[in-house]
Amino acid sequence: MSTIGFLHTSPVHTPTFDALLDERTPRWPSVTIVDEALLADARELGPRHQNVVSGIEAALDALEQAGASIIVCTCSTIGGAAESVGASRDIVVVRVDRAMATAAVQLGPRVAVVAAVESTLEPTRDLIESIASELDQSVEITCAISHGAWQRFESGDLDGYVETVAATCSELGDRCDVIVLAQASMAGAAERTIVEVPILSSPRLAVDDVINRLSP
Repeated sequence: MSTIGFLHTSPVHTPTFDALLDERTPRWPSVTIVDEALLADARELGPRHQNVVSGIEAALDALEQAGASIIVCTCSTIGGAAESVGASRDIVVVRVDRAMATAAVQLGPRVAVVAAVESTLEPTRDLIESIASELDQSVEITCAISHGAWQRFESGDLDGYVETVAATCSELGDRCDVIVLAQASMAGAAERTIVEVPILSSPRLAVDDVINRLSP
């Protein structure tokens, strides 16, 4: 059975993705690396900066050496850079939000993107626009920062973080066809928001996509 590698930039992601794999029978084996400095550097220097790219390369090397057959980068800020680095390797590297962005484009032209950090918006917008072009679909993207959410996340107030994101989603519900939660850590906000449109989060969609790629 193939092993899935996860590159996280926060330890909060580990139980989320472990739980999704635990739902599978038999459970898919996995290996994980958490490198919080990658996100900090990407926010300061940009996700394509050589320091960030070198860090991604080192993390991918370690995951390959640990036996990963496919790697998921669960950080939306560096996901595109991780895929670019992976393109020169024999192992497939997938950004966590790719499957989510594809689903969003298929649900309607008015896509709202909610993020807690500014550095996530441009990579997410670019991904959605790229997928829309590939599918010959038109999209109108609205980006929104959930103000105050990231401060709660960094202080360890994960419940307050999710509630703040949910409040931002509620404000957007009547102005779009689908809401995209740009960061994997936001997934819980979908369950706390009552709107008439779908709210997409990346973890489950990413795991389903990777397992489909690996399944015979």
